[in-house]
Amino acid sequence: MSEIIFRKACRSDLSEIISLVSSAILEMEKNGIHQWDELYPIPEDFSEDISKGEQFVGTVEGRIAVIYTLNQSFDDEYKNGSWQYPNEPFGVIHRLCVSPEFQHRGIAAETVSYIENELRRQGIKAIRLDVFTENPYALRLYEKLGFKKTGTVKWRKGDFNLMEKYIG
Repeated sequence: MSEIIFRKACRSDLSEIISLVSSAILEMEKNGIHQWDELYPIPEDFSEDISKGEQFVGTVEGRIAVIYTLNQSFDDEYKNGSWQYPNEPFGVIHRLCVSPEFQHRGIAAETVSYIENELRRQGIKAIRLDVFTENPYALRLYEKLGFKKTGTVKWRKGDFNLMEKYIG
């Protein structure tokens, strides 16, 4: 597989990001994963993330293969987590999504590894995220990568595991 080139998303990426997410939703639905829909995530989420400089893309041969949002923002429900590193600086991964055209090639794992290295360079010691309990692919990925469950929260679509990994 060709190398993934990671960079901040720019406004001109928005239509490709929206198209990637739409195709990913269809793929998830085919696999019985009813996680994302017309209410979340919406184009405005990605537009806002781009404006804040928090939306990233990974390109392969000039095409967007993976997207993610990285920041230190989290929903109030994150306060319910039994975080193992509560006093360490942390980053939060949101909406990591691999284009169906590029799935099953290790891109998600490579992306998380890239994120870990970038956060370490910034002095960040931990990563937090939430995973839909009915998405076996994502659950397996994050467990394999060393993330530990710290709690469960309930949102509109069901239960989500709060997960954390120490990278310091």
